[in-house]
Amino acid sequence: MRYSQSFIHTLFEAPKEAETPSHIFLLRGSFIYPLAAGLYSLMPLGHRSVEKIKRIMREELDAIGGLEVTMPVVNPAELWKKTGRYFDIGEELIRFKDRRDRDFVLAMTHEEVVTDMAKQFVRSYRDLPVMLYHIQTKVRDEARPRAGLLRVREFQMKDAYSFHNGFEDLDAYYPKIFNAYLRIFARCGLTAVPIEADSGIMGGTGSHEFMLESVHGEDRFVLCPACGYSANTEKAAGIKPGRAAREDAPPMEKVPTPDVKTIADLLKFFGASEQDCLKTVAYVADGNLVFAVIRGDFNVSATKLANHLKAVHLDYAPEKALSEKSLYAGFLSPVAVEGVRIVFDTSIEASASYIAGANEPDMHLKNVLPGRDFSFAQPVDIAEVREGDRCAACGGAELQIRRGIELGHTFKLGTKYTAADSMDATYLDDSGEPNRVVMGCYGIGVERLMASVIERWHDQSGMQFPVSIAPYHIVISALGNQPEVVAMAERLYAKLGASREVLYDDRAESAGVKLKDADLIGIPVRIVVSRKLEKTGDVEIKIRQTGEVRICPEKELDTVLDAIFRDLEPSLENLPYMRR
Repeated sequence: MRYSQSFIHTLFEAPKEAETPSHIFLLRGSFIYPLAAGLYSLMPLGHRSVEKIKRIMREELDAIGGLEVTMPVVNPAELWKKTGRYFDIGEELIRFKDRRDRDFVLAMTHEEVVTDMAKQFVRSYRDLPVMLYHIQTKVRDEARPRAGLLRVREFQMKDAYSFHNGFEDLDAYYPKIFNAYLRIFARCGLTAVPIEADSGIMGGTGSHEFMLESVHGEDRFVLCPACGYSANTEKAAGIKPGRAAREDAPPMEKVPTPDVKTIADLLKFFGASEQDCLKTVAYVADGNLVFAVIRGDFNVSATKLANHLKAVHLDYAPEKALSEKSLYAGFLSPVAVEGVRIVFDTSIEASASYIAGANEPDMHLKNVLPGRDFSFAQPVDIAEVREGDRCAACGGAELQIRRGIELGHTFKLGTKYTAADSMDATYLDDSGEPNRVVMGCYGIGVERLMASVIERWHDQSGMQFPVSIAPYHIVISALGNQPEVVAMAERLYAKLGASREVLYDDRAESAGVKLKDADLIGIPVRIVVSRKLEKTGDVEIKIRQTGEVRICPEKELDTVLDAIFRDLEPSLENLPYMRR
């Protein structure tokens, strides 16, 4: 492709709202064009890279028996009502009516549609297992789109769905998709960290996220440097340090605290630490008031709490919900509270006494003993893991918390979507008895994956694409318009273009502009032709990811390039493969 015909229009600066490297460089490099908040068009360079990512996905999924289909973006709401997600999902799901006043949604995922398809054709155990996948547009009315392609409202997603004759068969298949995901990310130049994850609105019996460690990531995950345990902070568990027991705790005492306005004020007033306090956080779970009670040095994990409650909607309780029960924010506790469900965290010990709110303004309680001063039900883990907590898996090392970008997510859905009160999908086993189909679900955001590659592979000058998904393999930059320089560049373009994807910068621009643009768009190998080099029969080669520059005779160029591209191929060795 000649640059002059390529519709590449690079920018010297990105718009002010672009903050992450991928957002900045994809805009400046003419890979994407912003239409509205969270809506982007793919320009020719971006389109080429995305299509290469799709090809890698197809190759890896086909290799494990995947069958590609295409399912509509517009879905009848009837299907989503069957599973309950029409009502459970909030404003992120776009709902509308057609001209005949029938309800429809714009799909943000396709479990309902694919299950409806499978139940029509999966009749017998002989039809199982089967895995169907598609690469399709998804729509999510994201409240706060940000970071370019990392959080958008419309995007392309690779969805795969597997159907099985039981949980054992799903467990046997799951490592295949898990390992295929590792290969997809590795072929795109990324080292993914598989972590245990919460299943969220997808439901099911287990899931993994594949994370790219990044300072710009919105997710946080936990790593144990000793045993390798890894999990999303929404799911991770650590060992909680205990407090000294009180063999003879004094009676509970009410203490006026009129000038205590903050936690710091409270600790100073009582001469205490956060570990000495009970923190009570009020939520509304599916319309019901709930207290989450936790030791003061921990924070409540809303995800763990919602999972324990099996709540679809969980929000902080508004002041009105508290005032209706004569309760006051900032002074809450489980003492003498009626008509409120209370969930206790495992950080609370029955043998230790605490400071707590008195459920009335400007009053606190001290010497509060669980079991004596309030009913202490069986505690559960509803705490966020903290940096430095000891690993619950190996019991020794301190956990580390990292930031990351979610590259993909795999779910063992089980029978959530095939149950009788959902899509009601069954098959006949070898004895002719009906059984529930068991499902798995596996997703990767396509454009998000391209943006993640840029987050990993960039420098101050621009992007550094891996060969596998670069829009072109080579950019030829002809410096000067002398006939001999142009002739050499044309000769190289014709020769190299026969076997590799080449972008020939034939513009009437200065050397500085051409070289800066080549670095910005991140083509793996740049070949410079100039009058000085032409006189000696040489070319200059720059490897974008390493910055290495070589002078190479033109007659040896093919051999040198073959060696360079062999070295640039992403490695598939030492991946953390899952075995059954």
